[in-house]
Amino acid sequence: MRMHEELIQNLQERMDKAIQNLRREFATVRAGRAAPSMLDHVMVEYYGAQMPVNQVASVTSPEPRLLVISPWDKSMLSEIEKAIQKSDLGLNPANDGNVIRLTIPALTEQRRQELVKQVRKMAEEARVAIRNIRRDGNEEIKKLEKAGDLSEDDVRRLMDRVQQLTDKAIAQVDRLLEDKEKDVTQV
Repeated sequence: MRMHEELIQNLQERMDKAIQNLRREFATVRAGRAAPSMLDHVMVEYYGAQMPVNQVASVTSPEPRLLVISPWDKSMLSEIEKAIQKSDLGLNPANDGNVIRLTIPALTEQRRQELVKQVRKMAEEARVAIRNIRRDGNEEIKKLEKAGDLSEDDVRRLMDRVQQLTDKAIAQVDRLLEDKEKDVTQV
C-alpha cells in the first residue's frame, strides 16, 4: 500500500506544479493595472548573460497604471529600455536618466477580448497537462495490476482517487480562470 500512496502523492505534486505554472503565466497577463510581475519574462543583457529585469533593477508600482524601474547600475537603463521595447508587452518606456517609467494604458474592449482568449488558452493548456498526468497515473496503476501487485478492488479504488485529484485540480484551474477573466474585463 506504501507504493500506492507514493503514486498518488507524485500525481498530486505534478498537478500542483501545473497549477503553479498557470498562476505564473496569469501573472504576466496585464489587466490594465500595473503589476511588477508583468516584466517577469522581459530579459535584459547583463554582463554577457540574459537576466530578468527584476534581477537588475527594482520594479515598483507607485500608482495603479504606472511602473517605475530603478536599475541598480544606471548604465543598464538603455539595455532595459530596449528589452521592454522588444518585448510583446506593447509598452513605451520613458527614460529620464535615473529611472524608467512605464505608463500602462487603459485596455480597449478589443484588447480585453484578446486577453480573455489568451487566458482561456492558458487555462486549457493547464487542463490538458492535468489530464495527461491523470493518464500517466492510470497507466502506472494498470502496470501494477498486470504485474500482480494490485487487486481489481485496489485498481478501482486508486483510479477513483486519481480521478478525484484530477477533478479537484481542474476545479482549481477553473476558479483561477474565472478570477483572471474578471480581472481582465473590469474597467
